[in-house]
Amino acid sequence: MTAIATAAKRINFDCKPFLTTICGGRTVAAFCRGQTIFAQGDPSNAVFHIQRGKVKLNVVSSIGKEATIALLNACDFFGEGCLTGQALRLYSATAMTDCTVMRIEKKFMAEVLHLEHEFANMFVSYLLTRNIRYEADLVDHLFSTSEKRLARILLLLANLGKEGKPEVVIPMMSQETLAKMVGTTRSRVSFFMNKFRALGFVAYDSRRRLQVHSSLRTIVLQG
Repeated sequence: MTAIATAAKRINFDCKPFLTTICGGRTVAAFCRGQTIFAQGDPSNAVFHIQRGKVKLNVVSSIGKEATIALLNACDFFGEGCLTGQALRLYSATAMTDCTVMRIEKKFMAEVLHLEHEFANMFVSYLLTRNIRYEADLVDHLFSTSEKRLARILLLLANLGKEGKPEVVIPMMSQETLAKMVGTTRSRVSFFMNKFRALGFVAYDSRRRLQVHSSLRTIVLQG
């Protein structure tokens, strides 16, 4: 009987220790801001869980056009495509801030999902919630103006949906990076950022760190 099968006999499986303890197919690594966690085309052989920091998922087309497909925070998973037979990574994962990430080997993850129903329920619930978020992102990209898309991305980066308090987003985040996330030009991002600052929706502190205020939601909610 494997160690995982033995662990399955416990009455209560606690997901938190599993996602924070280095043991049995799980390793933890630290990544600096801007460092690649894995690249598009790399072998797809593990699932990742963010313990601390923010991660950006990017895809590059055959003609070199780059797009950001997701912005992830602490407690998010990524790389789960390996569980459905995905041989190679379809996108790149890059640390947006200094990050701590757990790597869970594909075989180990599949076995735990099979044996631990509590963990499987939590993981499926997470994937369904994220799928709803991706659908909202697609609708936003198809029908919202670039101004609304920028406002929504800033709110997501600031994580304001959880506590509703201003939070430092990312030190020295370039407008070119924001433009790639929004799908517009740098000049348009610059125009909207100046507008948001004038309205008091965003501000920069003495260290050029961007702060986003909950009042920015008024842009997203405009008809």
